[in-house]
Amino acid sequence: MNYRPMIAEDYEAAYRLWENTPGMGLSEADSKEEITRYLERNPGLSLVCENKDGSLAGTAMCGHDGRRGYMYHVAVSSECRGMGIGRELAARCLEGLRNAGIVKCHLMVIEDNGPGRSFWSGIGWQERDGIVLFSQNC
Repeated sequence: MNYRPMIAEDYEAAYRLWENTPGMGLSEADSKEEITRYLERNPGLSLVCENKDGSLAGTAMCGHDGRRGYMYHVAVSSECRGMGIGRELAARCLEGLRNAGIVKCHLMVIEDNGPGRSFWSGIGWQERDGIVLFSQNC
């Protein structure tokens, strides 16, 4: 497996992975233009994992606002699950955030995404109570 920074040219393969990942929420904010802007704003923090044949085995979008880090679209292809790819992507993203001086990271999991919730709690992330997420299109 080859881990490397995500680039704009990874978008089509990444989007195919995301839309085939149960529990992954996608919206107009996941257009190629929006993802490219996110990658440019957070250079080197988002990652992909490639199989030996160059196909994507996993992705992790990662960035920060100068104070807190955020991870999005951490996904591993169904044929590569259970190989530690998600865990490695998350660890590498956290390392990148630490190197940028960020000490806390958040991520969002859709409430009824049982496998996602199980994965994150299984690798030591704490599910937060008492926070309600609000969203609005700009």
